[in-house]
Amino acid sequence: MTFNQKNFILLLAGGVGAAKFIDGVAHVMDQKELKIIVNTGDDIELFGLRICPDLDIITYTLANIIDREKGWGFKDESFNSLKILKKYYDIGWFNAGDKDLATHIYRTDLFKRGFSKAEITKRICQKLGVKAKLIPMCNEDTPTYIETPKGKINFEQYYIKEACKPEVLNVIFKGIEKAKPVKGTIQLIKNAKKIIICPSNPIVSIGTILAVPDMRKHLRKVSNKIIGISPIIEGATVKGPADKLMKWKGLDVSCFGVAKYYQDILSYFIIDIRDKKYKKKIERELGINTYTFDTLMVDLKKKKKLARFVLGL
Repeated sequence: MTFNQKNFILLLAGGVGAAKFIDGVAHVMDQKELKIIVNTGDDIELFGLRICPDLDIITYTLANIIDREKGWGFKDESFNSLKILKKYYDIGWFNAGDKDLATHIYRTDLFKRGFSKAEITKRICQKLGVKAKLIPMCNEDTPTYIETPKGKINFEQYYIKEACKPEVLNVIFKGIEKAKPVKGTIQLIKNAKKIIICPSNPIVSIGTILAVPDMRKHLRKVSNKIIGISPIIEGATVKGPADKLMKWKGLDVSCFGVAKYYQDILSYFIIDIRDKKYKKKIERELGINTYTFDTLMVDLKKKKKLARFVLGL
């Protein structure tokens, strides 16, 4: 299955779930025909370095250098630099391998030289041989913070250090009101043959993208070609705190809750076969064409099967 350039596919993505799906997509279509808008709300500065976790996960996946067992970082990685960094910094909760740190050093250097996040992303992709076009959701820094009973913390700290345990009182996308879609993004939304919302955390992976001013408005205009994939299976998240964040948002922790969150921008929705009881409910109450499939991507074979199914809709 291939798509020519005028019929390119646009994806909205963030996190490990998106990377897994994109891994399948990249194996069944030409990377050059793939455009991906990536969440940058998880971005953080540590060790004096600019780190973009979601951009890196997806870049490494497409470059076929990711550690697929962990779902992040380089394969065949070493952690010598990190051992010393942890002696200098009180940041023992964050893990970055030697190869991964090289990416962060290169990115930080380019930022200091005046390049934008989009320009840096393009350069890193070129250096690593990625043919797909990766676009940060915006060039501005819009870090996600989680407000807990003990105070406000960066999402990466909440996710890794706190293991998503504290109660979520609020989710803040700092500076999002001043953000702008990267130049050319709106045109991609208009021209894409299909737009796929990856099986990512709807609140802090896709929700950040949708919160960029004008982004949701333009997606709403082309909702007839937007397909979503639920990251929730049988009322639970495969990985990460999507369940806690959906509860905070007042959404039912189910594929129905995900569909409701995307209702205004979605025409097609894929839910896991284990959640087939929700199919008629989503179609009847939300007006979204719903399909069931095995969405648990435990290996490359299943990733490819899901990718072919979604691309074939």
